[in-house]
Amino acid sequence: MKTGQIKCRKEELDLGITLNGGQSFRWVSLENEKAFRGVFAGQVWTLAQDDYNLHYTIHGLSEDINCEKLLSDYFRFDVSLKENLEKWSATDKHFKKALEKVDGVRILNQDVVENLFSFICSSNNNIVRISSMVEKLSRFFGEKICDLDGKEYYDFPKINSLAADNVESILRKEGFGYRASYIANTAKQLLTLGGRKWLTDFHKDSSTYELAKENLVTLSGVGPKVADCICLMSLGHLEAIPVDTHIYQVAMANYMPHLKKQKSVTPKVHQEVSECLRELWGPLAGWAQAIVFCAKINNQSSSQSKEKTKRKSGGVLKKAKKKLKES
Repeated sequence: MKTGQIKCRKEELDLGITLNGGQSFRWVSLENEKAFRGVFAGQVWTLAQDDYNLHYTIHGLSEDINCEKLLSDYFRFDVSLKENLEKWSATDKHFKKALEKVDGVRILNQDVVENLFSFICSSNNNIVRISSMVEKLSRFFGEKICDLDGKEYYDFPKINSLAADNVESILRKEGFGYRASYIANTAKQLLTLGGRKWLTDFHKDSSTYELAKENLVTLSGVGPKVADCICLMSLGHLEAIPVDTHIYQVAMANYMPHLKKQKSVTPKVHQEVSECLRELWGPLAGWAQAIVFCAKINNQSSSQSKEKTKRKSGGVLKKAKKKLKES
C-alpha cells in the first residue's frame, strides 16, 4: 500500500461527477461520497480531495510506479479547466447556464481497450448496468489484483482473453444480450488487425480524428457515438463529441431547433450536431460536451427525486385525510 497527494484545486476537479458521470465504470463512492475507489493502470486506488489536493492510496501495489504522473495523465492536469470554462462561457450563454449545475468535470484519459469494450456495453443501457457488465468482464476474464475490505478486485481483461471461444456464451448467460457477440467479435477482429497497437495508432499524436473514427466504426458494435467516446476519452481527440439522447436534446433546445422534426439520432444527425457544437466550442468541444452532459443528467436526477418526494408527500397527505374522515 502506498499513500500520497498531488496538488489540485477543487475548482479544477470535482471527483464525484468526473468519476461517476458516465466516463469510467470502475469507480464506487465510499464514506458518503467523500472518497472513491476504483481500478486503473492495473492498480486499485482510493481517491479523496480537499480544497487544494487530491489524496491517493494505492492497494495491491506490485511494482514501483510514478503515482503522481499516472494521476496527472489520468485526469489531464496539463489542461487548465478554469481557463476553458471562461472561454466557453464567454462564447455560449447556454453553456454558462449549465455551469450553474456542475463544474469541475474533467475528461479522463483512459485505457483504450477498457474504454472500447465498456462503451460497447453502453448500447441502450444505463450507468448502473454498464458498471455491472464491466465488473463481470473483469471478474470472469481479467487478472486478480488484490482483496480489499472483503471484495476482490480485478484488472480489465486483455484482448486475447475476450477473444476466447467461450466468451460469447458466458456473457449471454450473464445477461449481456446482443452485446455478448459484439464483445467477442470485436476482440477477434482486433487480434487480426494488430490488437492494442492498432487502436493506439489512432491516437492524436499519429492520426487525425476523422481517420480514427472512420476505422473504429468498422468494429462490431461500434457506431458513431461509441467511436467518439473512444476518440475523446482514450485517443486524445478532445474535439470528438459523442451525441447521445441527452446531447441531442440540448442541441435541439438551444442551438438547432429544426431537429425537432427528427425522431432519432441517425448517423447524419450525429454528424450535424457534432459539427455545430465543435464550431461553437472549439478544439476542446468534447470536454465542453461532457460538462453539458453532466449538467443535463444531474438536472434530470434532481427533477426525478423532487417528483418522487412530491408523490410520496401527496400519498402521506391523502392517507392522513382519509384517517381524519374515518375518525
